[in-house]
Formats: sequence, C-alpha cells, structure tokens
Amino acid sequence: MDRDYQPINLKDVLVEMKDISELMVDLAYSAVLFESSAIADEVIELEERMNDLVYQARITSMMSVRHIDETEPMSGLLQLAEASERISNHAADIAKNIMRHVSFPPNLRKALPDAEEATHRSVVAPKSKLDGARLGDIKLQSVTGIRIILIRRMHHRIYDPDKNTVLRAGDVLVGRGPEYGLGMLCELAGQPAPNDVELNTVPISDLDRAAALMIEMKNISELSVGLAYTALLHENMDLANEVAALEEELDEMRLKLDLWTLEAAKRTEDVSSLRGMLYMSSFAESISDAACSIADVVLREIEVPPIIKRIVRESDEVISWVIVHKGSTLAGKSLAESHVGTVTGMVIFALKHQNKWLYRPGRNVVLHEGDLLVSRGRRDGEEKLYGLCGADTDELEEYLEE
Repeated sequence: MDRDYQPINLKDVLVEMKDISELMVDLAYSAVLFESSAIADEVIELEERMNDLVYQARITSMMSVRHIDETEPMSGLLQLAEASERISNHAADIAKNIMRHVSFPPNLRKALPDAEEATHRSVVAPKSKLDGARLGDIKLQSVTGIRIILIRRMHHRIYDPDKNTVLRAGDVLVGRGPEYGLGMLCELAGQPAPNDVELNTVPISDLDRAAALMIEMKNISELSVGLAYTALLHENMDLANEVAALEEELDEMRLKLDLWTLEAAKRTEDVSSLRGMLYMSSFAESISDAACSIADVVLREIEVPPIIKRIVRESDEVISWVIVHKGSTLAGKSLAESHVGTVTGMVIFALKHQNKWLYRPGRNVVLHEGDLLVSRGRRDGEEKLYGLCGADTDELEEYLEE
C-alpha cells in the first residue's frame, strides 16, 4: 500500500511502536489460549499500523540527522525501533497461523495460565464494583496487578482500553498479569474466586514437559525485554550482559523443547496438533532476540540519547528503579508478607542485593535495606512502591529528571 510521509515527533512514534509491540504479544498469547480468530485478526491489523510507524520512523530519523556526530545516537534509536518491529512481526506470524487453523496442543493451553504473567478472564456482574466504573478512576492495574488488554461487549471488542473506558455489566474482561491478582479481579467484578485446581496424578508425558518448558521460555523472554529496557535506561552493562546470557539459554531450551515435541509425536495420532508448539517456541526465542538487540546498544557502548528514557517512561507500562531505604516497611519482609504486588500493582522482575542480581524473585525472597528493586507497572503504582520503599516524592522526581 502507498504511504504518505507525515511530519511527526520521532519520540511519539517510538513510544507507540513499543506499546503496540507489547500489546501484540499479549493478544497473540490470548488468541492461542482462547482459540480466537477475532483476536488474531486484531493482531494482524495492528501489524499494519506498525508498518506505517516503521516507515515514519525511518524517514523522520533520516531527516533529523544534520551532523556526523548525531548518527551514533540515532543508530541506537533505530535499533530500538527495529526490535519493536521484529516482536510485532513474530506476533503477527502466530496470529496468521491461528487464522490458518494451525492446531496448538491442549497441554499448552492448560499450561499458559501458570505463566508468571498469565492471561486471565472475568465477567462484570450487574451492580458490582466494576459496573459503571471508569478504568482511570478504579486504577485496576495498580490494585490487582492485572492490566486489561481486551473488553468484549456483546459483539464488539475494545482492544487496549484507556483510562476513559467505562465498564458495563456483562463485559468480558481479558487481562494480563500475575496469578495473585485474579481473585481480587473476580471480587471487583462480582464473580466467585476461582477454585484451586487439584493436582493431576497422571504421569507427566513428553508433551507435558514440553508445555512446561514453553511456559518457562515465555517467562524468560518477557524478563529479557524488561531487563533490556532497564539496561538501556541506566546504561547498565551487567543487565545488558544478562540479557545476552538469557538469549543463549533460550536457544538451548528451544532445542530441548523441539526434541520433546518430536518425542511426543511418536505417541500422537494427530501429529499436526504439535505444529503450534514449534511455532510458539520460535515466538519466544524471537522476543528474546529482539531484547538482545536492545541490550546490544549498551554492550557496544553506543551513545544513548536522553530521548530513550522519555520513550520508556511515556509508554503504557513504566519501568521503575528504586532502593529500599532505612526504616522502610518492606525491609526484613518477604515479597509475600509485604504484599508489594497487591498493594502497588507493580511486578518486581529483578532486584540487586549486596552487588548480586536476582532475577524473577520468588514470593519467599526477603527484602533488605539497600536492595535495588526493578519493576514495571502503572505510574500510580510506581508512586505507591516509592512510598513503601521509604523514598520521598523528591527522589522520584529526581529519578524522572535524570
């Protein structure tokens, strides 16, 4: 299709590209989980918008460079744009496979809700706390940790609803977030809390192991993206190296997953149902590759322009970096005891304790004075996290102005 260049701010283009690529990943996993061609179709439409943004970013970047010393920081911005494009392209590939009726194993769909940040579903009951509420007023993500990515209202679908969206009785909510927030979301929606699934005593098959490994790959790929943006924000070589190490780990995991999937094919009558597992492993690996491309800006010591921080800070989900201060209510408590996720809605995906990094800290990890927390979530949740850490608002403003 023909595209006309429209003068536009490069920062705004890159912010939208980052948001769209992340939304496409969420919707692609949702389409697989719910076997939804409608959601897959939306992913494909978003790819068209991404193609337009890529065109605008390339033209704008070429017109912005006036001197040779401006080319290096611009190359870093283009590398960021390329990473977002690569993520969106692979999300669209998953969507196209769903449209072609490629099968995904039931084992994978059963395992997807067990991911660290899974896709959840609930329905707004009449006269519940969500009935008639505006998303911006109830601050749902800050309260539950779950971000609503899709609302199905009768025969209409609202993708990536904003703070002005008003919820109505009968709305089907599809959200992405940690498992601990689902019960609270159901309570607000006026629905009974989900029952704990009984343990399955059936022996674990090759396909079960493959599905579990696929979920681990999903978790690691999403961790890689968060670490890559954090490394870029703070020009942190340690985190950039960790992203590269995770990318190599995912390569090994994919080889193992492919082997288990092929082993499962020996005992599967419908071998075509396993194709989806191979596509999903490629998807997770591609996300990690894109994260590695972002971290590569730091690894190659390319000049990082100040606009990078503004791009990440103005996206739908912010990345925060805060120290646990002396006298903080978090000091000496585990993540489970402090209820950080429930109180703030922020997901802590890394912390630094005594010069050692810990990634994907579990609920039993104890926080200490001086620990550095790296998290992502909404801006209002970030303010709550700073308060819990004993950091005042001046420190938050200082962080934003760095």
